[in-house]
Order: sequence, then structure tokens, then C-alpha cells
Amino acid sequence: MRWENLGESPSALFGTDVVSRTIDTPEFHGITFHEVRARSIVNRVPGASRMPFEWTVNPYRGCSHACVYCFARKTHSYLDLDTGLGFDSQIVVKVNAPELLRRELTGRRWRGDHIAMGTNVDCYQRAEGRYRLMPGILAALRDHANPFSILTKGTLILRDLELLRQAAAVTDIGISVSVGFLDRELWRTVEPGTPAPDRRLDVVRTLTAHGIPCGVLMAPVIPFLGDSPEQLRATVRAVAEAGAGSVTPLVLHLRPGAREWFMAWLGHHHPRLVRRYEAMYADGAYAPKWYQRRITRQVHELATEYGIGPTRPGAARRIPPPPAPTAGRAAETAAEPTQLTLL
Repeated sequence: MRWENLGESPSALFGTDVVSRTIDTPEFHGITFHEVRARSIVNRVPGASRMPFEWTVNPYRGCSHACVYCFARKTHSYLDLDTGLGFDSQIVVKVNAPELLRRELTGRRWRGDHIAMGTNVDCYQRAEGRYRLMPGILAALRDHANPFSILTKGTLILRDLELLRQAAAVTDIGISVSVGFLDRELWRTVEPGTPAPDRRLDVVRTLTAHGIPCGVLMAPVIPFLGDSPEQLRATVRAVAEAGAGSVTPLVLHLRPGAREWFMAWLGHHHPRLVRRYEAMYADGAYAPKWYQRRITRQVHELATEYGIGPTRPGAARRIPPPPAPTAGRAAETAAEPTQLTLL
């Protein structure tokens, strides 16, 4: 592992006092936590990114959610760590993240820009239950009235509900919960370390009921496994019933590191789909534009049908029964939607 190199130069990620220890308890059996002291915690987003924010905070590297498609897997190779099982079980913990953030927010050069969290790995993964870094991070952002957003699959965010309420009283915050599908069999194999989709929707319901606006990132929509019209309808309907203020689809993308791990998973669980995926992703990490547009259009139409849109926090939704299928090609002539991408 490259701890020594990372701690020597002025641009190093971590300091020289790096501690690594293995936690071998029933709760964290098989997971190694590498406790490090980061040199900085507020990171600038690469200029080529299409994301609508410039700064991120990531208290962890690696993720026990073990999502087979996770685009962040490649980052583990920078530390000479495995991007497969190693990414799922070798978790880097920046133990000084809260104090470091508080210091950086007071710096002369900091302008109070929006900070996004959970855009690389989940800040509410299981490790957060042990290290409790997010309360200190949220308190620092609250005390400086610094706007922020969180993307998560973790139900542990509800532990910090009061801190989120306090922050929302003094600055702009945004919470998004990732729910790409409802299929429990698919969930168990493709996102084995995450809370079930219905539990994540309970997070949306709880946050909204407490006056904290919450949207859903419908991600990923997995071709040929989670993209049928019936599956999309069921997911959007459940999102609406949970009270989400918005739903944004994101089609599966397969960057190096994630691609190899996902294709190995696909070959084991769905070998009949391997050739179809090789054809669909032959030109790179992203599905063809026509496919992205079709999925985005379908989800947007369903969101309109089920009334997902601007609403007052905590407002109840009345969901109409699913209509009978209708003929027509209105979707084909609708305005061309846009496709979101992550870092």
C-alpha cells in the first residue's frame, strides 16, 4: 500500500501518522479499517465533470455497500488496493475529517460554496456507525451556514435528523436517496451491503415528514434487469408514495474498475446478457444516448403522472391507481431529456 508515498509530498492525500488496524467483530467481520489523517478534506471536482457543484467532502474511501457497479472502485487502485473485494472490505477512514473541515471552512480563501457529500462513496455506509464522522461534519457546516447536499443509500442518516433540521434552518441543504429499482432479488445480488429499497424509501418518507426536502436519484437503471416499463412504473410510483420532491434517473455506467467487476458478476448471475452488454457498452462507459433518452423520458413522464414535483415539505401525496396502458407514440416526440452523470 502507498501510505508512505502519500504522506511525504506537500500534495499528499494523507499525513505520515497513518494507522491501520483490522476490526474482527461479528458486526464488521472481514472488514479492515485503515485509519488515516487526511491533509485536506474539501476537494475540488474535476473540471471535466458535468456535476452542478464544485466541491466535495468524502470522509471514507472504499464502501461496504459492495454495489457491483460502483464507479468509485477505480479509486482504490490509487492506493494499491483491489478494486473488487478490496473496495468492499478495505475501508479508508479519514478520522480527522470533522476537525479538518471546520478548519478549512474558516480559511481566508473559502467562499462558502456548496459542498456535496456521498458523490464518491456513501458517507452513511456501515463504517459511519462505528466512526461517527458525519455529526461533526454536519455541525461544522451548520455553524458556518455553509450549503451542502448528501446522496446516500444509508438509513443511518436518520440518526442525524436533528442536525439536518438545524442546518436547514440556517442554510440551503439537499438530500437525495438512491433507489434505482424495487426488485428484491436484484437488490440482494447487485447491492448486497445496502439497506433494502423499501427501507431507503422510508428514509425519504421520514425526512419529508420532518420538513427536510428529499429527492430520489433513481440510480442505476440497469439495462435488461431493471428497465422494463412495469419496473420503472412501480419504482416511480413508490417514490411518489414516499413523498419525494423529485426523481432523477441515471442509467448504469461502467467505468474501468467497475466494468470488470460488474461484467464478472453478470457472467455469473446472468450469462445470457453478457453479449448484450458488450454490444451496449462497446463504445465506452456509457449506454447509448438513445437508450439514456428513452429511460429519462419514461421516468419523467411517470413522475408527471404521479405528481412528483414542487410541493411543500411534509405534504401528503394522493397517488392515483395505475391507468390502463394506452397506445400512441407521444413519448417519441416529447422534448429531449437530459441525462445526469456523476463524478
